[in-house]
Amino acid sequence: MDLIESYREELKLIRKRGTAFWVGLLLGALILLPWVASEYFVYLLTLIAIYAIGTMGQNLLIGYTGQISFGQAGFLAIGAYTFGHLARAGVPMLLALLAAGVAAGLFGIVVGFPSLRLKGPYLAIVTLGFGIAVYQILANSELLSGGRMGLSVPKFLPEIGIPRATAVYYFHFLLALAFTLATYNLVASYMGRAFVAIRDNDIAAEAIGVNLTRYKLLAFAISSFYTGVQGGLYAQLIGYLEPNMFTFMETITIFVAVIIGGLASVEGSIMGAAFVLLVPQVFSGYKEFIPVVFGITIFIVLIFEPLGLSGRWLKIRLYWKNWPFR
Repeated sequence: MDLIESYREELKLIRKRGTAFWVGLLLGALILLPWVASEYFVYLLTLIAIYAIGTMGQNLLIGYTGQISFGQAGFLAIGAYTFGHLARAGVPMLLALLAAGVAAGLFGIVVGFPSLRLKGPYLAIVTLGFGIAVYQILANSELLSGGRMGLSVPKFLPEIGIPRATAVYYFHFLLALAFTLATYNLVASYMGRAFVAIRDNDIAAEAIGVNLTRYKLLAFAISSFYTGVQGGLYAQLIGYLEPNMFTFMETITIFVAVIIGGLASVEGSIMGAAFVLLVPQVFSGYKEFIPVVFGITIFIVLIFEPLGLSGRWLKIRLYWKNWPFR
């Protein structure tokens, strides 16, 4: 009985009243923000919500399971084009979005098979090859990509009596919140513990009964599902698709978000997504410096703050919690 109660306590997302107050305050601010912020800022927040979903998926694979993947652009493209073709065929949005995640997840299982034999840079090269292969197939197939004119995607047009930008923001905000809660529960479950055990020492994990084949493939499938959903959401938000939107730079962007936000951290995934989208806004007049800023920031993070932005935020919280006895 004690073990059951302990596990239930661990699954609780908010265990203290003070934390509940601040989380409620943050959620309230995010709900009210579209009514006081500019339409462009609301659009930027919508993009952050979309990228946060994909970054959480990548963090499940890299941060929690320790499997390096550079094929996220391929999964992103599969999700986006699956959604685009289904939306054009008249499939309801939520069903098309689910299909986009499932399609990417199935490819994730296929790509995950090399992880049973390969590790480290070898696995990264294989997944990189997958991402490049998906791009080449789309670039050379007019039937899939729409050719030189690209593929137009029907946009989500809610009619609920509020501005479209606000309605779209609320939809993506609620979806990102649902994925965040699901991710918190996943990493606290037996599956999440198995992922961490594989990351720390896969031989020891197998010795204590963790099925490496099952959980490595599950990690790839779940991560790819998240990325496929991100691709579908991005497709309906932009309303247009072309292969050049899914180059290796998209993989790097998500990878940078994971590293800077913080490995094995759900809130770090959200912070990292915000970082990789806000930096280009700050350096909008000097776009050639954006990769340099990303590289320097990763260099600083890896040396001085290995836990990323989430680690720094945790240290700030502990500082004020123990103040003035620090």
